[in-house]
Amino acid sequence: MDPLAWSALLLLLGLLLVMVEVLIPSGGVLGFLSITSLVAGVILAFYHRGAEVGFLFLTVTAVALPVTLMMAFRWWPKTPMGRRILLDVPKSEEVLPDSPQRRWLRQMVGRVGVAKSLMLPSGAIEVDGHTIDALTEGTPIEPGQRVRVIAVSGNRVVVRVADDAAPAETDDVLSRPIDFLGLESLDDPLA
Repeated sequence: MDPLAWSALLLLLGLLLVMVEVLIPSGGVLGFLSITSLVAGVILAFYHRGAEVGFLFLTVTAVALPVTLMMAFRWWPKTPMGRRILLDVPKSEEVLPDSPQRRWLRQMVGRVGVAKSLMLPSGAIEVDGHTIDALTEGTPIEPGQRVRVIAVSGNRVVVRVADDAAPAETDDVLSRPIDFLGLESLDDPLA
């Protein structure tokens, strides 16, 4: 058999052993064998075919080794051992503590309320007689506008203007526009 073929086989064996070492930890035994195989393949190429072929094998090894390691580490989480070691990323519902307040806020999704203050983007809303701090999706909301709760993320209530965006009638005189109070002009009558 041609010595160049032996060099190529040792190179392939070394790359295969590197991948197996990543996937099946052996305490460094397979890693040692893979490095030995890679070095032996490069030395055989230098010895039997000269500097040009030797440097070609050295370059191929220098490129193929990181690529093989990258592929092995990318594939590793899909292996049974990788799944046991690397746990799934938990969802926010699994990490955050469950409290009566959070459950109550989650029940607010879809309900309609009234903006109690100017929301740029945060402010107060009233839903079912309860005042809640809320955030808008980014658009300002005037006091008295009807809002719909669209999401609850953590302890943040997110609202948007309700489809029927007509101002709601409230008993709070301070939340009504001044035109509805029936006051005459505040201009100085003597001026």
